[in-house]
Amino acid sequence: MRIATYNIEWFIGLFDRRGRILDDDMPSSRYEVTRHEQLHALGAVFRAMDADGVMIVEAPDHDPRRHPTPAMLEAFAERFHLRARSCLIGYANETQQEIAFLYDPDRLAVFHDPQGGVPGDGRAPRFDTQTRIDLNIDGKVDTIRFNKPPLEIAARTAKGREFRMIGVHLKSKAPRDATTDAEVQRLAIANRREQLAQCLWLRERILEHLRAGESLLVMGDLNDGPGLDEYEKLFGRSAVEIVMGWDEPKAERLFDPHARAALGRKLAAAPATARFFLPEQDQFFSAMLDYIMVSPDLRSTKPRWRIWHPFDDPACYRDARLREALLTASDHFPVSIDLEL
Repeated sequence: MRIATYNIEWFIGLFDRRGRILDDDMPSSRYEVTRHEQLHALGAVFRAMDADGVMIVEAPDHDPRRHPTPAMLEAFAERFHLRARSCLIGYANETQQEIAFLYDPDRLAVFHDPQGGVPGDGRAPRFDTQTRIDLNIDGKVDTIRFNKPPLEIAARTAKGREFRMIGVHLKSKAPRDATTDAEVQRLAIANRREQLAQCLWLRERILEHLRAGESLLVMGDLNDGPGLDEYEKLFGRSAVEIVMGWDEPKAERLFDPHARAALGRKLAAAPATARFFLPEQDQFFSAMLDYIMVSPDLRSTKPRWRIWHPFDDPACYRDARLREALLTASDHFPVSIDLEL
């Protein structure tokens, strides 16, 4: 079975406010890319992946009356004759960037299955609620919320194998309101601290599943990685290390080979899943942001991970049409895993 995660930049820009697909030569929200070009590039990428399920990060904005996310993504799947043609979402958010799962209903049955405890029972609260933690280590408790609540999925294969998935999009807000260098630094540190608190909340849920002996995949865009910015040294650990349980007992660790390669690198080049243009430097910047982490039992089945990178993956590079489609479709590239389920 092939499961993938894919962050699609401004997917919402390919639909009108009634949820209808926009296939024309008007500009998309991607720089110097038309809606027709981005739409058909995405179709080519999805067809090439041919995944049984895709966790879509930055899926189109959900409005249950005018443009529900499942209807838009199912129309996209129908347009390009994809096997993954049914869509599931969890808690909608107010950022115009939903987390959605597009899947093949002949191969998978999936359900939105949020977990969560009540105060005093020792379990992590539901992701659409809040948790309280002393962020500043000043004796004052802060309230933490997800602006993009993770999507918790209970899944069952056609053969009856049950497993769980959590789709995530963790993001440290940019210090846009800052006017001085000191304010930029203060807000950046505060936002990063809040992001890491969300990671700790997510890690609590992961531990609950692992200790219950459940097969688990955690996937999506963590918007953080080893060596990504100067604040990693300040806090000691990246979001990736917290979510994986990097230094915890093996039975409670998640595994992703690309995360391990990036965390363990010295002078070697690190893998990358995203490519951004930096105008001030007139060059591209690559980053490892997207992951598929698996529980120890799934790792033992020897799954195969793949970053669909247009330059780093030889098969993608040799296929000129796919290479150009990957560059046109989004500023992120898909990550997939092939595993026995």
